[in-house]
Amino acid sequence: MTYPWWSMLPFVAMLAAIAILPLLPHTAHHWEKRAVQLGLALALGIPVAVAVWTFDDPWRVGHALYEYVQFISLLLALFVVSGGLFLKGDIEATPRNNTIFLAIGGIVASFVGTTGAAMLLIRPLLNTNQERKHRVHTALFAIFIVANCGGLLTPLGDPPLFLGLLRGVPFTWTFTLWPQWLFVLALMLFSYYALDRRIYATEAPEDVAFDRSNVQPLGIRGKLNFLWFAVIIAAVAFAPSMDLHAIETGHAVAGGWIPVRELIMWGAAAASLFTTQRSVRYGDNEFSWGPIAEVAALFVGIFLTMIPALEYLGQHARSLPLDEITLFLFTGGLSSVLDNATTYATFYEMASQLPAPAGVAMIGTTPPVPETYLVSISLGAVFCGALTYIGNGPNFMVKSVAESRGVNMPSFGVYVIRSMQYLAPTLLAMMLLMIADHPAAWAAGGAVVAWIVARGVADIRRSLPAQAAPVGPA
Repeated sequence: MTYPWWSMLPFVAMLAAIAILPLLPHTAHHWEKRAVQLGLALALGIPVAVAVWTFDDPWRVGHALYEYVQFISLLLALFVVSGGLFLKGDIEATPRNNTIFLAIGGIVASFVGTTGAAMLLIRPLLNTNQERKHRVHTALFAIFIVANCGGLLTPLGDPPLFLGLLRGVPFTWTFTLWPQWLFVLALMLFSYYALDRRIYATEAPEDVAFDRSNVQPLGIRGKLNFLWFAVIIAAVAFAPSMDLHAIETGHAVAGGWIPVRELIMWGAAAASLFTTQRSVRYGDNEFSWGPIAEVAALFVGIFLTMIPALEYLGQHARSLPLDEITLFLFTGGLSSVLDNATTYATFYEMASQLPAPAGVAMIGTTPPVPETYLVSISLGAVFCGALTYIGNGPNFMVKSVAESRGVNMPSFGVYVIRSMQYLAPTLLAMMLLMIADHPAAWAAGGAVVAWIVARGVADIRRSLPAQAAPVGPA
């Protein structure tokens, strides 16, 4: 079946509602209600599902709904297990310690998910900095590094990559993106350290003294949840899911009907709930079901309305100017203002319709994508979700937690200015050096890196105490 352009309108309406309604004063309060979110998702999604079922192929609807179940199962399991871990204590809030905090978060995010890592680290990070007056930049870099860029190395790290796993991308393939991951995190951590050095020098001496005297050793509560994290990782890496393709063709064996992967993840989540003390989950972590309920409500509409949108884009992919650079820019640009998982799925489908460059391997199975294109799509979806508050779910969660702790977080527009100031130059340098394939691009990328380093060195120099003027002879 050929899908017309207007078949994408429900999908566009769904994404526009998610991006705009939370920001408008007249709709923001109503949008917070789960019934409103689920009602909109079903109002847009059910008619699309009925139309596809009736006029095209019922199995398209079945595949979309089961992919939704797989997607939500992973997010639910990671959300529940991370909610049972709490990092207690209060160390000295020096630039070095804060940078180490963010570096750990950037590493952990790939294995417990950006949502889990952000919720695990943002509260102890803010507690550590509670004696300091200037904390906004620390919360912003937590969004940049922990809630987004750190989640690149495994399909557990960020929802877009898990959608790739469901499309046949091998679990270990994302480990090949470690050079880009390391490059971006290293530059972002250096930028933060230099900025925090400069700001730390402006803190009141009495606040710094109080911070040094108010130190408590770090510790972890709910340690058993590390076991449940390991179970989830093993399930994603090794356990099979229900084989819908075999069921559709009538070749499924008995095991093909059993969603083993999802059952293990549900079991790990249930075990975490029963084995974690309520004081840790609901007291220390202030755990709430709201964020995962919101994701579950909205994504059922996204997955259903996405069916004709993906088909239409796939039909017209060959007519668009798509290559490694434009795929990164298009995926990244849309991921900054729309849901990055949906954007990943959209451009994955489009890239699968493009001819592979000479000598480039095909990755994935349903359908396969040229590897160089998949690299660009993955980098754009994961990294660029941090460019605005609405690019990735954890962004608003970090903002909400920070504001509840008295941090005056910037408005939407000011946040974008800050991301353009610190994150965008790093991503530009990464694109020029590691995606583009031209000496002029490499030279431009080197110049951007030199500018970032020079800015950081200038911040560090400004943090140093002024040298006393030499005293000449009387």
